[in-house]
Amino acid sequence: MAAGTLGPMADPLLLLPDLLLIVCGYVICHYTPLNQPVWEGVERLVYHVLFPALLFTAIVRSPQQVADMLPLAGASLVVTVVGVALALALGHWPGVDARLHASGAQTAYRFNTYVALALSERIAGAQGLAWIALIVALSVPVTNVAAVWSLARHGNQGTLRQLLRNPLILATSAGLLCKLVDLTLPALALNTAARIGSAALPLGLMAVGAGLRLGALREGPRLAVALLSIRHAILPLLVMALVVLLGLPPAQQAVGVAFAAMPCAPSAYVLAVRMGGHGGYVA
Repeated sequence: MAAGTLGPMADPLLLLPDLLLIVCGYVICHYTPLNQPVWEGVERLVYHVLFPALLFTAIVRSPQQVADMLPLAGASLVVTVVGVALALALGHWPGVDARLHASGAQTAYRFNTYVALALSERIAGAQGLAWIALIVALSVPVTNVAAVWSLARHGNQGTLRQLLRNPLILATSAGLLCKLVDLTLPALALNTAARIGSAALPLGLMAVGAGLRLGALREGPRLAVALLSIRHAILPLLVMALVVLLGLPPAQQAVGVAFAAMPCAPSAYVLAVRMGGHGGYVA
């Protein structure tokens, strides 16, 4: 990435407000009457309403055309697929516990969309949100299918239906369709959706904090180190090479690298528990 081209990116306090929101969510959930049941409702609201509104308006209002975003989205999709392949390959290590691997593999390639949105908005404003929305639309089906397959080891009849009904994918697809056909929406509808979406990031980040749980990495420390190395070292290095090779603008390069280094999605814990995996290890 070209040095000095991103201005505020160099500020070490760039993500401090977002980190404080996560801390606030943790403190409120664990030390006030607003405990886990409250935050489960908040998370559902963010996931099904606020978050889709944010993704839709970010794409529709983006000044860039879809074609201009495809190289970044393609590089990110390649990185996601490589992450899945490397994580699944670790299952062939000698001495790796099959249940721990099936549960923990998703931590190498699934990503926390709330944090990705917050960081992308910090890096590149509204354009960053549009870029990450397209990346999410392409990557979520891949990561969800891989996570379910890793835990189930057989076809899940509900997987395709769940993907087709995923509110994040639907909202992003609707935004892309409006963009492609150059559909102009009424200002009232668009402004209302934007107001709804503006609540997604703060509430989403606080919900992340509320969902934090301490796990037991002692049961598989070598596997944990390998999985986290894929997520936070190998994939960021790979996407660095790709975005430079593709000659992407500095802001897109930064968003691509940030996406590749995202922490795991909190829903990975829920999926592991619901499918009989080791939830504590994933957490």
